[in-house]
Formats: sequence, structure tokens, C-alpha cells
Amino acid sequence: MATTVEQSSFYKRLLLQAEALVGDETDAIANMANLSSLLFMEMDRLNWAGFYLAQDQQLVLGPFQGRPACIRIDMGKGVCGTAALTGEPQIVLDVHQFPGHIACDAASNSELVIPFYDEQGLVGVLDLDSPERGRFDAGDLGGLQPLLNLLQASDYGFLRR
Repeated sequence: MATTVEQSSFYKRLLLQAEALVGDETDAIANMANLSSLLFMEMDRLNWAGFYLAQDQQLVLGPFQGRPACIRIDMGKGVCGTAALTGEPQIVLDVHQFPGHIACDAASNSELVIPFYDEQGLVGVLDLDSPERGRFDAGDLGGLQPLLNLLQASDYGFLRR
């Protein structure tokens, strides 16, 4: 496990890369696609990185990197649905101990899910999965939040039609 200094330094570099990728781009899909690719390529011990987007009372698969995934998740179901419904990030050290976990990929053993919003409410969640138990911690959550803040300039109008 990385030290706090190493983790902080990593996320500072990752944020600079993300800023260069999404810059002033307002297309939500393009920005989420680039961010999911960046996370998948730069973060170690991941087997999935991507977004689920809020539509009605479900989360619908958005841009991602990794193996094929569940397409729709009901609000309140699994780790992603719980994060979306409660508005609270979920750091799950062992997904097999999470009540109602949805196993989209049997290789996943830990998960980090962070909801994100615009002025109209929930947009979706960032979902990271790892084959390693205990992969994610509060340092990852703190390091990833500024990357999600980059999505605030994105246009989510197409999601609300």
C-alpha cells in the first residue's frame, strides 16, 4: 500500500493529466470516456473504471473501461445504487460482505463508488472495481473527488430529456 505522501503525489499528477484531457470540453460523454480511460490506465490493481448515469429510478451504464458490465442498476441496489440513493460515497473493502452486492464481474473483490451532481441533482456515480480486497481507502476518495469536480462544466442535458 502506498504511503500517504505517495498517494497524495499520485493524485496531484492524475488531476493535472485529467485537466489536460477534459480542459474546457463540455461534452459529458467525451469527458467521462477520457476520465474512465485515464483512471483505468493510471491506477494500479483495477479491473473496471467507469460511470453509471442516473435515469429515472435507475443507473444506466455510461462510459467505462474493463470487462462488460451490468447495464441497469436500480437505485438503492448494490454498491452503486446505494451510493446513488444515499448520496454517500461507498468504500467497500470486500464486496462479498456488502448486503445486496451485484456481481457484474466475479473477479471484483473491492469497490469504490462516488456519486456526482450538477445543479439539477444526481448525475451518476463513478465506479471503480478491483480484484484485490481492501484496495480502496479514504485517500483514494479524497484524491478522486477533484477529478469528478472537473465534470461540473459538462452538459448533462441529454440525460434529462
